[in-house]
Amino acid sequence: MLEATWFSEAQPASGTAFSLKIKRKLHEEQSEFQFLEIYETESFGNLMVIDGCTMVSTRDNFLYHEMMSHPVLFTHPNPKRVWIIGGGDCGTLREVLKHPGIEQAVQIDIDERVTRLAEIYFPELCASNDDPRATLKFIDGIKWVKEAAPGSVDIIIVDSTDPVGPAEGLFCADFYQDCFRALSDEGIVVQQSESPLLHMNILKAMRDEMRAGGFQHMQTVFFPQCIYPSGWWSATMATKSPLTAFREQDAANKAFETLFYNADIHKASLAMPEFFRKAFA
Repeated sequence: MLEATWFSEAQPASGTAFSLKIKRKLHEEQSEFQFLEIYETESFGNLMVIDGCTMVSTRDNFLYHEMMSHPVLFTHPNPKRVWIIGGGDCGTLREVLKHPGIEQAVQIDIDERVTRLAEIYFPELCASNDDPRATLKFIDGIKWVKEAAPGSVDIIIVDSTDPVGPAEGLFCADFYQDCFRALSDEGIVVQQSESPLLHMNILKAMRDEMRAGGFQHMQTVFFPQCIYPSGWWSATMATKSPLTAFREQDAANKAFETLFYNADIHKASLAMPEFFRKAFA
């Protein structure tokens, strides 16, 4: 009975698992790139699972989407052009376009089926898909960045799955080198950087690859994310020049609603745990 009514994502390496009680499976399919499932859960709304890993739920997606978007947007002095690599559920795109100063937001996800399923099962995340500033492209994000003109973007948000399968190439020096070239002088790349509790090896390796790609200045933000391993997640920003203080007054006076992010959360998310500080000393 337990197996029939619960979805569980096990993490054998850490001896942990996360489970949600489900009402029913709404959809499953094998796309060209990955295996997609949608569940209706008892307490977290709808749940998207990709290749057996939890990706997004109705109840807690705001934590991830807001923290992947607003800290970097309020750190850049005047962002206008944003690329989202991955992000097929469109929640990050929605948050980016809450900023009135954004002139162009391009979402590049290799798997169109993720977006089409989000439109059906997570329509609230797709609320800004028809914004005239938004462009959806279903192509290889690595190739997109490689072919981009130098200095053609202000912020690159790498909203990817774990560093396996289609996303593996998004965690290597060659990709970061292409990001470095495509970014404007004050540009920032930010990438989801896994759980600092369970995946420090991935986070360390990612920072090493960023440095090898040309980025010498990095800053990691920490935030809760219930459905991801350990419930504690991170995103790492990297820049060409030293990261300056974020635009705190603008964040405090933001003209749009959020559920989690505010100026105080931004400041708190930058606080570095002692074990993290020592790991990167």
